[in-house]
Amino acid sequence: MVVARPTPADPTPGIAASGGPGDQRAAPPELGPQSIAVLSGPTFMYSDPAGDVPPGSIGGLVHLDTRLLSGWTLTVNGARLLVLRSETIDHYSAQFVLTNPELPGLPPDTVGARRLRYVGDGFHERIELLSYRPKPVRVELRLAVAADFADLFEVKSGVRDRSAYIVRRHAPNGSPLHFRYETDGFAAQTEVHSSLAPDRLEGDDLVWEVQLHACQEWQLDLSVPLPPGPGTVEPVRGDIADVLHRRFPNPVRSWIEDRAVLDSDNPVLERTTRQSRYDLAALRLELEVKGQRVELPGAGLPWFLTVFGRDTLITAYQTLSAGPALARGALLALARLQGTRCDDFTDEEPGRILHEVRFGELTRTGAKPYTPYYGTADATQLWLILLSEYWRWTGDDELVRRLRQQALAALHWVDHYGDRDGDGYVEYATRSPEGLGNQCWRDSPDGVCFSDGRIPVLPIATCELQGYTYDAKLRLAELADGPLAEPTLAARLRDDAARLYRQFNQDFWLDERGGFYAVGLDGDKTPIDSKTSNMGHLLWSGIVPPDRAGAVVRQLMHEDLFSGWGIRTLSREDRSFNALGYHLGTVWPHDNSIAVLGLARYGFRAEANRISLALLDAAEQFGYRLPEALSGYIRDRTMFAVPYPTACSPQAWAAGAPLALVRAMLGLNPVNGRLELDPDVPPELGRITASRVRAFGHHWDLEAVGRTGHVRLAPG
Repeated sequence: MVVARPTPADPTPGIAASGGPGDQRAAPPELGPQSIAVLSGPTFMYSDPAGDVPPGSIGGLVHLDTRLLSGWTLTVNGARLLVLRSETIDHYSAQFVLTNPELPGLPPDTVGARRLRYVGDGFHERIELLSYRPKPVRVELRLAVAADFADLFEVKSGVRDRSAYIVRRHAPNGSPLHFRYETDGFAAQTEVHSSLAPDRLEGDDLVWEVQLHACQEWQLDLSVPLPPGPGTVEPVRGDIADVLHRRFPNPVRSWIEDRAVLDSDNPVLERTTRQSRYDLAALRLELEVKGQRVELPGAGLPWFLTVFGRDTLITAYQTLSAGPALARGALLALARLQGTRCDDFTDEEPGRILHEVRFGELTRTGAKPYTPYYGTADATQLWLILLSEYWRWTGDDELVRRLRQQALAALHWVDHYGDRDGDGYVEYATRSPEGLGNQCWRDSPDGVCFSDGRIPVLPIATCELQGYTYDAKLRLAELADGPLAEPTLAARLRDDAARLYRQFNQDFWLDERGGFYAVGLDGDKTPIDSKTSNMGHLLWSGIVPPDRAGAVVRQLMHEDLFSGWGIRTLSREDRSFNALGYHLGTVWPHDNSIAVLGLARYGFRAEANRISLALLDAAEQFGYRLPEALSGYIRDRTMFAVPYPTACSPQAWAAGAPLALVRAMLGLNPVNGRLELDPDVPPELGRITASRVRAFGHHWDLEAVGRTGHVRLAPG
């Protein structure tokens, strides 16, 4: 049954309020731990290892937040096929090698099957059958298709039944199958085309009666067209076999080859950074900004293949050493969507940088506020930080001047809307019935809590928000002294930053438990006394006085916070600690990469390297790809890294983390139009070289081993 379009005060019944990456749901068991996903821009197909999407699972073909296929199950003589091996080939392609189980009249392993799949200008799949029986055999091949047109938020929580409003106009011979769903303000359709007309159509099942002779191969191609839309990247096209064997001009490969390349004596570091390049290519989105196509990173598969504020900005910062294109695209796209008015339902405010954009039915019909949704208290400062860092790497005065009004609007938001009560701190509290309660990076409902487990009252001023604000004001002052040529503004911003520095270090520092920074102040200005990884963000921002840095580092590296794989989000001392809690004890690679940059900033290179090596050890265990988060189990106890149960993979800021770790090891920074190195490379990694590093319109080559290194302009 389809409910009427809700008003903002009447959210869709049965759909939990959902927001950013803090809203997770356990994956149903149908897909299994070896599930396979192929993706391209805002499109993905998520299946079990056999290539099937069982009805009722979280799998399916999702495009622009709408599930176009919710069932896609292949059977031979009524039985599902057995998996011999299945793997992704590239992020957009996969191969499934299968065989038959024992069936009446059909011994096991006598019919081989292969499924080839890719997502590009549409969804494409090839099914191949090969008989190993000496005599001819006849088999029934059935593909059960379903299309529920669920919004991605529903896939995560609970799908309402739209079947009464889904119109089927299947061709008499079954090719194509046509499903269409339409409601007030939203419409979607799915067409399944087949290269061979089925022998019969049973409901939404396509059925072929296949006669196979000895060693005879039978082949069928299927396709589902995809409508264009925001975020769509230049698609892969071609015959399925040519795509999987890479026998065609590939825009993805061209993008990867234009990035900086790292080599190392340590194969784990080399392979991990290479995987990061592939994953960042996979997660790219393309948007048009004033007639110009720009690219920026989406947040992660499967739930977050869209434009985010915080995730996109941090990823772009992490990856600037590999090339400026993602940072430039993020700055322009997010500036284009910057808030211009006050809207309670979407938490929009003038100058505010968005949290998340969505395109599914719940958003389009007004049940969800993601048009965009602006409920984040850090993206605005992070946008200013990225603008500064992009300028430091490129010297692009023109872009800074072009974005002057947006930068001043962001500053106005920080001072007048971010600081809700005029106390000098940026706080958050949603005004939307569908908004996020926590609007910092710890955005799960219990992500910010007292040491005894109590949930603080709103509004909340978390510590890292103040660090970001401090850094953003100093950086904007640098731009005001430079390309913006506004010295009066620069002086005011430095005064603001100095005042925030003094006030913050008075109000957030707690002397108990060895001395540490509270994770925040609650609505009553009471320090929220849990001990968290957010202290690493404070080091990154530079708001920690040098005489307190040692105490902060000791806290971060103590066994209650440092698991052996990285810094946990919450100390084991605190009552809410849970090694499997999303922000209550897990280890996040991006969070650790920010801490590593902060440790290096304050000269704690050995501690920074210890964390970096631990994360590289973890990456090796996951095919050289760091997941979104690791469980916070003690390394010496489990002996191997355990992923967070529903971690996104690939995930953008996890993919960007290794590049930030390398930058910290190299002490790589742009200074006055050239690159400088101050390396402290761990002996375990040996020599590190990088080529085609982009800065100031040139390519640079660099090399470092131990504490020595050099950098030079690349020839040509």
